[in-house]
Amino acid sequence: MPEVTQLIYKYLRHEKKFPHVWCPGCGNGIVLGALIRAIDRTGFTKDDIVMVSGIGCAGRMSVYVDFNTLHTTHGRALTFATGVKLANPRLQVIVVMGDGDATAIGGNHFIHAARRNLNLTAIIINNNVYGMTGGQHSPTTPYAARTTTSLYGHIEHPFSIAELAVTAGAAWVGRGTVYHATLLDQLMEAAIHKRGFSVVEVISHCHTQFGLKNKMGGPVEMMQAQKEMAVKVEKARTMTAEELKDKITIGVLTDRDLPIYTQEYRRLRDAAKTVFKV
Repeated sequence: MPEVTQLIYKYLRHEKKFPHVWCPGCGNGIVLGALIRAIDRTGFTKDDIVMVSGIGCAGRMSVYVDFNTLHTTHGRALTFATGVKLANPRLQVIVVMGDGDATAIGGNHFIHAARRNLNLTAIIINNNVYGMTGGQHSPTTPYAARTTTSLYGHIEHPFSIAELAVTAGAAWVGRGTVYHATLLDQLMEAAIHKRGFSVVEVISHCHTQFGLKNKMGGPVEMMQAQKEMAVKVEKARTMTAEELKDKITIGVLTDRDLPIYTQEYRRLRDAAKTVFKV
């Protein structure tokens, strides 16, 4: 049996939940493939993994994988994941969210999960729009872009998920695209292995809700655009600000060792037990 087929039958609930709900050509399938390849290389068993997701196109991913899974409420995936990790630090908790789910209604949870340095891996699929609920603008929708809630052009400016994670204190932050699938595998594997709060921002595409309204073509054309705008961080360091205009950096943006919240929490709990003789 070919290796790809083995992984599909090993990690996906192929007899229960397929065909999936994603549009043909959606980048979420590439993300899912990269994730199960990365997990397979880490050596963790399916019982070691907990995948938590919120609401939206990305939120469906937890339905399709054969791990311990939680499909939670909108914007609250990280809060559920925090509870899981504190209750059982042995588990490898992976949280899959979309750009709206993670950084709009879930934005406060996101920055504080990074600040605390929770030992979780957050995978945030950024397609610049709320794809499942009607194509509304999200915190990452580009200025002047058209969506169902910005028919005449978006007047707000987007923020960068990866840079936000770095600034908020995440221990490890990487960014990839669904075009650069091999690099995406590597980033996810490194993020899962990292002890502390790790973030992988995945630049994906929504040709149905975003590409169509902005005349960007179908999935092939939108992936080609990712190829043209992506610059590896090593090369970006040699480029001027003008050369980097309208580009995105891909690769590892930060990798640092910081005190891990789950370890600090248990140390504090043990100290309290000693004081109060619990």
